[in-house]
Amino acid sequence: MPSDSTAGWEYLLEVRGLRTSFFVEGGVVRAADDVSFRIAKGEVLALVGESGSGKTMTALSLMRLVQPPGRIVGGEILFKGRDLLTLSEKQMCGLRGSEMGFVFQEPAAALNPVFTIGYQVGESLMIHRGLSRREARREAVRMLEEVSVPDPERRVLEYPHQLSGGLRQRVMIAAALICRPDLLIADEPTTALDVTIQAQILDLLRRLRDKHGLSVLLITHDLGVVAELADRVAVMYAGRIVEAAGVRDLFAAPNHPYARGLLKSIPRRGAAGGPRGRLHAIEGAVPDMLKLPGGCAFHPRCPDVMPQCRASAPALLPVPAGEGPRRVACYLHAPLAEPPPPVEGRGWNAVTGQ
Repeated sequence: MPSDSTAGWEYLLEVRGLRTSFFVEGGVVRAADDVSFRIAKGEVLALVGESGSGKTMTALSLMRLVQPPGRIVGGEILFKGRDLLTLSEKQMCGLRGSEMGFVFQEPAAALNPVFTIGYQVGESLMIHRGLSRREARREAVRMLEEVSVPDPERRVLEYPHQLSGGLRQRVMIAAALICRPDLLIADEPTTALDVTIQAQILDLLRRLRDKHGLSVLLITHDLGVVAELADRVAVMYAGRIVEAAGVRDLFAAPNHPYARGLLKSIPRRGAAGGPRGRLHAIEGAVPDMLKLPGGCAFHPRCPDVMPQCRASAPALLPVPAGEGPRRVACYLHAPLAEPPPPVEGRGWNAVTGQ
């Protein structure tokens, strides 16, 4: 792969103002609403938020896999400097699996039950590299071994139902990486796995990043996974990014009330190894995307809500950074915003940090 300077692009992936909407009977659902972020070569960006926040639809938009009644209605998706939204479907098929890999959220549903593991892992090599079935299966064995699937010579002859959840997830990763793509999009790669298997999957992704310079967009709601693997994090709520920062900066001092709530919801252990204090929960629920509240979509659940929050949605703007660039969409951090006094028992105050 050419270097950034000779290729004429600074970031491997740059998303600018992405808008993906679903046109349904009840109205329009803005699943991704003016979403922007960048991923450099060898970097891991985590996209986090509750279920229904727009993470998966953003990921599917990048691969141009949004199905009707959904449609990408605006923005740019620059991959190695090329806008993917201007490419033909044939050109996109040439990128999927070859230069961009995707690990779907449910491996049991994504893997075809009637084809062997070897065929499904090696299929991309037959399509994109012109290998024979025998050559592709040989490479599939090698790839399964690289992702720590035991006895890969036997596994390539088996079918998805014969594998455990953890092995199916490894198979999905092997299939996504067998053509050595530059970008891996992993949608909840550790969901429903026990903690031991989760740790193994995260270690695998870390090793592949370090060994091959792989860039990763990690879609997750698990902030423990983010802390383990990601370099930067973007927090999504109701289809929008509300805070973007380096992982250390976000965990040390989250600026957006929603990001603070997510971090406070992480279970913590006390000195004796048991639970420490009462588990915090963000009040309310993710809003109906067909009936979003006016202004900032988070304001009905926000402990720091102000009048301007109900009137208009704040822009995602730069704020004083810690170790790197940082942006937040919150009037608490606008120059003229007057923060409310802290409310006892309802979370931190964004200004005092207490």
